[in-house]
Amino acid sequence: MYSNKSRPSKEKCALAPQRRRGMLRVASLMEAAAAVISERGYESATMAEIADRAGAQIGSLYRFFPNKEILADALIHRYGEQIDETFGKIECQATSLPVNDLADALIDSVVELCRENKAVLALLESRSDWSAKLAEYRKAALGHIERILMVRSPELRPQTAKDIAVVLLHNIKAMKDLTFEQGIASSPGAAAELREMNRLYLASKVSKKEP
Repeated sequence: MYSNKSRPSKEKCALAPQRRRGMLRVASLMEAAAAVISERGYESATMAEIADRAGAQIGSLYRFFPNKEILADALIHRYGEQIDETFGKIECQATSLPVNDLADALIDSVVELCRENKAVLALLESRSDWSAKLAEYRKAALGHIERILMVRSPELRPQTAKDIAVVLLHNIKAMKDLTFEQGIASSPGAAAELREMNRLYLASKVSKKEP
């Protein structure tokens, strides 16, 4: 999961647990870290508070994550894995789901992923080295959507699939903004309208046979 094989031995990195007990402990520590960072922000969050939230000894936290930056890197890496897993599940169902359900799955799965990773998204936007990772994850999401479209409609030209994927990714981002942003940009019926628009758009594309 968090291998240190590619790094120099003198460079600190996260410890990858080998046993189930260790994996569960790491999962608990990361969940606590995400909660504390979400509430207090990265700069204000402390390792002591994270350990306390997880009900763990501070030494246990430092054993797996030698410092806060390494812990943040681990959260960001896990987010990338979750993106792959989320789209992988949709791809497995791409040919069996009704088109409206497929359109909803693309929006709902990603919005829920963002809901569960608010702290990680804030991290990705907070520093230039992490924001580069955000661009990488968006590119990966675009590739996943392209593959889902090609699985669903193999007759699509690759460039057409890419163009459709770009539009769908923008729709997903718009739904995320509608879901989480407050104020004038939020409207009770806007999310339902966007969902219907996304359904109609996808249906018009995957049903169309190209020459």
